[in-house]
Amino acid sequence: MAEKIPYKIYLNEDEMPKAWYNVRSAMKNKPAPLLNPGTHEVMSAEDLYPVFCEELVKQELDDTTEFFPIPEEILNFYKMYRPSPLVRAYCLEQKLGTPAKIYYKFEGNNTSGSHKLNSAIAQAYYAKKQGLKGVTTETGAGQWGTALSMACSYFDLDCKVFMVKVSYEQKPFRREVMRTYGASVTPSPSMTTEVGKRILEAHPGTTGSLGCAISEAVEVAVGTPGYRYVLGSVLNQVLLHQSVIGLETKAALDKYGIKPDIIIGCAGGGSNLGGLISPFMGEKLRGEADYDIVAVEPVSCPSFTRGKYAYDFCDTGMVCPLAKMYTLGSDYIPAPNHAGGLRYHGMSSTLSQLYDDGYMRAVSVPQTAVFAAAEQFARVEGILPAPESSHAIKVAIDEALRCKETGEEKTIVFGLTGTGYFDMVAYEKFHDGKMEDYVPTDEEIAKSLSKLPKM
Repeated sequence: MAEKIPYKIYLNEDEMPKAWYNVRSAMKNKPAPLLNPGTHEVMSAEDLYPVFCEELVKQELDDTTEFFPIPEEILNFYKMYRPSPLVRAYCLEQKLGTPAKIYYKFEGNNTSGSHKLNSAIAQAYYAKKQGLKGVTTETGAGQWGTALSMACSYFDLDCKVFMVKVSYEQKPFRREVMRTYGASVTPSPSMTTEVGKRILEAHPGTTGSLGCAISEAVEVAVGTPGYRYVLGSVLNQVLLHQSVIGLETKAALDKYGIKPDIIIGCAGGGSNLGGLISPFMGEKLRGEADYDIVAVEPVSCPSFTRGKYAYDFCDTGMVCPLAKMYTLGSDYIPAPNHAGGLRYHGMSSTLSQLYDDGYMRAVSVPQTAVFAAAEQFARVEGILPAPESSHAIKVAIDEALRCKETGEEKTIVFGLTGTGYFDMVAYEKFHDGKMEDYVPTDEEIAKSLSKLPKM
């Protein structure tokens, strides 16, 4: 069987998913509902319409529908870069001397360089269908901002991006790609919004966070006629759109009778991890199969491993709905690590519920070890990975080496959800020995958690 498996497993166009899979439909314990930040009452669709596109609100609140048909316009766009390949990491296996079989689902083969385009094109489509003028958003590493700016250009929508200030400064070329596609890009927190001014007053000189950028983007969306806010991670609707990753992965593995033992994804807000694991988690929830599912996060922003499962604001400015999630507190601003997409203080409500119910585990890793793994991978597999994806690479290598010690022939699958060609400042600091590992103290996390809303 092994000799018949190609180096890269491609699905035919006919095998590309025609519907998104909603893992919540299989969950016995559904994610807790969003709450109004002022009244703490459950938010209805009507409450969310001023912020989000109407069709996306329906997807956000639907816990029962198993599959959502993908509109033809989105499918036609997907055909530019989907199905994406599932690759056997033969060279990495040989270098490690492991009996494990390692596969990675590569999502970097599109113009945005990451998986983010899967949801960006869907959200832009629904905004255009609703007759909106434009959308606002935040971005950390810039992958989501790049993807959304491309999607908005495709549908002739205006795109206003608030980019976490540390990433804005570290990744000027990512910013210029967004501008090339017609987006306006503002470093966050900024003096262009009221919430930005308040954050800067409370945290002078701050390098920003995704929570800060979300607050600014929401303020502009709500205050500008014909605009809505769109988000690249965390929300249920985003995990829904990203399920194409997992559906294709499972179809490719099934094609050759391969069953993974371990499935690994990096975890910031939850979009790529949730997308990769969705169909496998569905099987696990229904009792049809079992998998060891691993979320990997940075030690500098350890939502799962050191956070609290509680209702919290989704943003630093405390203007967004309350979500029950694993959180470090909306006031938590991580150290300026180079995995900009993993700098969110909380985690997807869906993944938080699954983690709390014991269906998956989480580990945190320091960034110097992550970049060492990224470099090792790049030298033998020929792809320069994004810092975010490299968290999954690090743990995949750890698991493969553990198999080497035990002699177990496990099959490992991880998500390589982005390329790192706009992250060369980070690689430079690693190579020059100037990269540091920052681990927040218990006191820092406790201080932030002490500001959780009183329920």
